[in-house]
Amino acid sequence: MSAGLNVVGESLQRYDGAGHVSGQTKYTADLTFPGMLHLKVVRSPLPHARVRGVDLSEAERVPGFVRALTHADVPHNVYTILGLIGVEPEEEFVLAEDRVRYVGEPIVAILAETEAAANEAVARVGMDLEELPAVFDMDEALRPDAPVVTHWGNNTFMFEGHNCRRVRFGDVEAGFAQADHIVEGEYRTSPIEQAPLETTGAIAVPEPNGRYTVYTNTQALYFSLDNTSIILQVQPNRLRFVGGTVGGGFGGKVDVIVEPLATLGAMRTGRPVRYVFTRQEEMQVSSTRSPWTIRIKDGVLADGTVVARQVTSLADCGAYSRQTPYALTKHAANAAGPYRIPNVSIDAYCVYTNRTPTSAMRGFGVTMGSFAVEVQMDKIAEVCGLDPWTVRFRNAHHNGDVKPHRKAVADCTLIETMQAAAGLVGRELPPDLMAMSSAPRAEQEGGR
Repeated sequence: MSAGLNVVGESLQRYDGAGHVSGQTKYTADLTFPGMLHLKVVRSPLPHARVRGVDLSEAERVPGFVRALTHADVPHNVYTILGLIGVEPEEEFVLAEDRVRYVGEPIVAILAETEAAANEAVARVGMDLEELPAVFDMDEALRPDAPVVTHWGNNTFMFEGHNCRRVRFGDVEAGFAQADHIVEGEYRTSPIEQAPLETTGAIAVPEPNGRYTVYTNTQALYFSLDNTSIILQVQPNRLRFVGGTVGGGFGGKVDVIVEPLATLGAMRTGRPVRYVFTRQEEMQVSSTRSPWTIRIKDGVLADGTVVARQVTSLADCGAYSRQTPYALTKHAANAAGPYRIPNVSIDAYCVYTNRTPTSAMRGFGVTMGSFAVEVQMDKIAEVCGLDPWTVRFRNAHHNGDVKPHRKAVADCTLIETMQAAAGLVGRELPPDLMAMSSAPRAEQEGGR
């Protein structure tokens, strides 16, 4: 190995640390360009409504007003953020057409010479909205008589023809039949706003060569470029995206929200366009972490061995799915936990409601499942009268075990990690647990 490449165990200074603490780091919102316009959005005040008309006449009289953009100006006005990896259907409108489905959904974009003029013009846009019934609870959204959020007629994302992501492994009913105990639990998590210090934003600048340079604080630069290319129906080589310091993201800046409209504004006016969320917009309309309801039913032997696990999970994606179908797939693959369970049934639903669309945040899909599973393991220990550490060691994955989605466990260190964690918190484990390892079960049994 070349000299100077050994960094493990070393305390290294962050390459960008000095700029951050001295205030010299440039963020997207710090940039300015000659002739730059400001873009602000007219948003729905209702959670569900039919758009019967928009009146721009008063907005156009505001000094500094330049132009408005409606859905008719967007070349490809629907998109699915995950469309690049084949997750469909396209469902979310860049600018609303005939309906709005959540409070804050964008309807019209206003371009003006100053931010103040843009805000004034937004306030003067007249809207004729016919309010429609709305649904905000996932269980209610799944009822046959619930208000329909989607434009295809039901309130769930469809996975290969099914209304949920399904995992089947073994025979869960047979597992329940052999169990000494049935342990059930319901677990709920709330939506969480990532609250980055720098709000979501982008500045699009026309270049003399016909290209557009987009300065953005996205967490997924090429993802955003490709989706913007599709929405605007321009070749990707006409777009140059410049990332940089992301002033906090945590998953909330993965969605393609501001870049398409900023770039469209630059294309329609020939001038730089700045579109940056206010703090209120960041809290109201940027994607939060999904709220979840997770219901677990376990069949357990008297010694704490879990022989059957049935999981029904509901993830509230809000009015549009964004990243949630991907989160559901990750969730379904991990909803049984890091434990060897011979009989598993998992149904994970992506549920549409008239709430703000939800998306990525810190291990989305897996984090909530881990919370539910680990509280459930504590319940099992209580029911069986066992120590919670013992229950986890007894059920822990070993190398070679097969997970419910039929992937063999490899390089598993769960047992070793729990042993180390016990040492760090001063918990003395009994000798039989300390003697365990993540080696394949056959090897350990053969060594006894």
